Amino acid sequence: MRIQPPSSLHHARLLGVTMLWLLGGSSLLLSTLVPLHTAMLGWTPAFWLLGAPLIMLLALEPTLPRQLLAQRRTRRRSRRDPIWH
Repeated sequence: MRIQPPSSLHHARLLGVTMLWLLGGSSLLLSTLVPLHTAMLGWTPAFWLLGAPLIMLLALEPTLPRQLLAQRRTRRRSRRDPIWH
């Protein structure tokens, strides 16, 4: 029995849902509607609003951190160019 790779549409949908989950969780934590740590729940809100979507994002796109670092490096190099010519 072969395991078929997910279709690109399914992958894009999962990636979109994960990004929305991360964006929504970040906005909830930044707007202080949900505290980062509570006495009763501990760090559970922070994990489910930030940690879990980050883990899902890294599972769906394992090369994403390298791509982001490569973009950052190219931006730094372009900033070091002299202003005058």
